[in-house]
Amino acid sequence: MKARVTVTLKSGVLDPQGKAIEGALKSLGVDGVASVRQGKVFDIELAGADKAKAEAALKAAADKLLANTVIENYRVELLG
Repeated sequence: MKARVTVTLKSGVLDPQGKAIEGALKSLGVDGVASVRQGKVFDIELAGADKAKAEAALKAAADKLLANTVIENYRVELLG
């Protein structure tokens, strides 16, 4: 089973890397960029077919390792 965990900064948390990317895009001539927020994506393959178990395991992994839940949110998607 394939899954994706997307980690993003909570709104209100400063994102200096996003600001740097925003500035770089503007300097490259990319028009219409209002703001950029940077995040992380983890594509994970799991053995087994139990979706409930897989989602629980991924949420535990995100809570313990993949995301700093003080300043980041995460979303778990089961892809198949």
